[in-house]
Amino acid sequence: MVTVLLFILLLISSFGVVLYFLKPTKTEAAVEQHLATIEDSRGAGVNADGTILKQAPLSSNPVVDDLIRRLPGTLGLASLIKQAGETWQVGSVLVGSVTALVVGSWIASYFMPTDVLSAIVGVLLAASPIIYLYVLREIRFRKCDSLLPEAVDLMARGLRAGHAVPAVLEMVGREIAEPLAGEFRALAEEQALGLPLRDAMLNLVERMPRDDMRFLATAILLQKETGGNLAQILDKTAALARERSRLRGQLRIYTAQGRITGWILCIAPFIMFGLISTVNWSYEKILFTDPSGLHVIYFGMVMMVIGILVIRKIIDIRI
Repeated sequence: MVTVLLFILLLISSFGVVLYFLKPTKTEAAVEQHLATIEDSRGAGVNADGTILKQAPLSSNPVVDDLIRRLPGTLGLASLIKQAGETWQVGSVLVGSVTALVVGSWIASYFMPTDVLSAIVGVLLAASPIIYLYVLREIRFRKCDSLLPEAVDLMARGLRAGHAVPAVLEMVGREIAEPLAGEFRALAEEQALGLPLRDAMLNLVERMPRDDMRFLATAILLQKETGGNLAQILDKTAALARERSRLRGQLRIYTAQGRITGWILCIAPFIMFGLISTVNWSYEKILFTDPSGLHVIYFGMVMMVIGILVIRKIIDIRI
């Protein structure tokens, strides 16, 4: 059995190395995504509900796509994938999660004394793609937050130079760095295809649901409906975004101790358990063989989750 497990681990590692080196570059991924968007727009027709608006496919198989759409939470998962900047399909994520759940629980059953602990390991492995997407989304959002003041300044300068709003938005998609440039390029393409500015801005906010982006969309839409000096409004919006960015940086410094404490409290028990088990396995074996030890493990895991949520609530200060 040990030989089989080693073979499985070696096979997974080999596939991981191959996929890493065959992974397309950022430029290739952007070109493929742009071509896929053009192809979808050409093939868009009337859907089953009578609308001519295209729907992003959740799976490459139409039958599986229709089945997945009936599951709760799939549209939210599709939105999460889009916000994370990935090109995955919801069906692939669900298949990967189910595979990780079954295989992880099966492998853990040979090491864990109870089926409950094996199931917990499988659930954690099944949730790993979702957690990975959340991490990617947060990293991407922070990059966009840091680039947004520069983009708003560019828009204000373009308006003062005499450019129209659609031209300024397209200019931001060309001049600003990724990943914010891709969002503004999508905005410019939607306008070029005939979508009204209001709908295009709402789609941008849906892809980037951040407060700074909402402020920008509100400023542009209000100026379009009521009039006013949009360049001056954008200057104030850029100043507000920079001030919010500065406050976020200060808060990260002030809450660094709490965040480090949370990480230590999460990781230290598992590190100590691994070290003690390596030195003397019989010392902690009673935790898995005695019913009271299992109760202690379950209670400790529940209290650890509660502690993580409490610490996160304390350091989560909204600006």
